[in-house]
Amino acid sequence: MVDLTVRVGPTVLKSPLLLASGTCGFGREVAEYEDLFVIGGICTKGLTLMPRLGNEGCRTAETPSGMLNSVGLQNPGVHAFLRDELPNMRSFGTKIIVNVAGHDTDDYFRMAQILGDPSVPVDVIELNLSCPNVKEGCMTFGASEEGVYQIVKGVREYTDKPVWVKLTPNVTSITETALAAENAGAGAVVLINTLLGMAIDIKSRRPVLQNNTGGLSGPAIKPIALRMIAECDQVLHIPIIGCGGIASAKDVIEFMIAGASAVQIGTMSLLHPGICEKITNDLICYAESESIERLSDLTGTLLRW
Repeated sequence: MVDLTVRVGPTVLKSPLLLASGTCGFGREVAEYEDLFVIGGICTKGLTLMPRLGNEGCRTAETPSGMLNSVGLQNPGVHAFLRDELPNMRSFGTKIIVNVAGHDTDDYFRMAQILGDPSVPVDVIELNLSCPNVKEGCMTFGASEEGVYQIVKGVREYTDKPVWVKLTPNVTSITETALAAENAGAGAVVLINTLLGMAIDIKSRRPVLQNNTGGLSGPAIKPIALRMIAECDQVLHIPIIGCGGIASAKDVIEFMIAGASAVQIGTMSLLHPGICEKITNDLICYAESESIERLSDLTGTLLRW
């Protein structure tokens, strides 16, 4: 039997597979297509203190080997989530990772205070410091070492729960912001969120997205994600959760070899809602064929030239 369990700091996941924030809502719809009990966890849609309607107009566009989105953090707000969604999510029998976004630093601190309460049954708080589709907050903080450090350090004062930090790849040096997160007390970093991109309608000569730009995800960004994870694995002492273009068991294995302890699957779960079950079966077959008893043994085994 292959042991699929992995550890991200104090958090033990029954599988390295997580559903990424923004692509599975709160799990209701995807639960119709696959057994969520077998995956490591679900990352909620990005939550804010107050409800958000998101951006207007066209908010998604297909691109070669990927997609652009500028949804703009549409969500019901944290209090509605706790009341209407969390009880149902707990029934899935997997870890709940709550993705937290904010307009300013106080929003993040207040969210950490609410979700960090021991009576609130969430397993991990994931700080979204990387969404490129809002004008204030998120990537604004995540683009600098100081911004990352101040948010993470402040949040740590409000909760003892594990705090993961989802970082933006739209920076000069990913290792510098990742180290800032580690030094401020992050339990893990999530690499990478979407890359800022654009699509143009040649008839109207306008951007396809009404927000003009959006976040590029899907297989197109996988090589960038692998490179950034491998770089961070050389300098960090905290776990890395890989994200960016994962579509198969082979991709998961590559991410783990590069340094990821676990991975998040996003865009591909929109195309194939049952993808996690197939990837799980393929991971088991690979491990058996390679005589690997524990999948976690793959993490950080990259051999450099």
